[in-house]
Amino acid sequence: QEQLVESGGGSVQAGGSLRISCVLSGFADTPDMGWFRQAPGNEREGVAARDKLGFITYLKSVKGRFTISLDNAKKTLYLQMDNLKPEDTGVYYCAAGYIDAKSGSWLLLPNLYNFWGQGTQVTVSS
Repeated sequence: QEQLVESGGGSVQAGGSLRISCVLSGFADTPDMGWFRQAPGNEREGVAARDKLGFITYLKSVKGRFTISLDNAKKTLYLQMDNLKPEDTGVYYCAAGYIDAKSGSWLLLPNLYNFWGQGTQVTVSS
């Protein structure tokens, strides 16, 4: 049974940093993985993603501030978030699936992922 469990959210002032984690279990092979966020009243959007071969892509507004990484030994996906802004506030979800993306942008499409974590709240105050 595939499972994703996030942790590490919290509240921080603008300019601060947070790292959120997602432990994966039950996957037979390394899946494509991504971080998504959803603010109240907004659609869920892809923030950062890593395909099974290690290709990485970011939402334009977080590029240079966020870093996605995978610790294979710990089966844990991380999102390091630096220089956080109030507009980064939302519930952050990790997701996994087997997408066969034809371009990097596909990895940021939430409807292509089959497995989701429960979400962790990130709040950035000004």
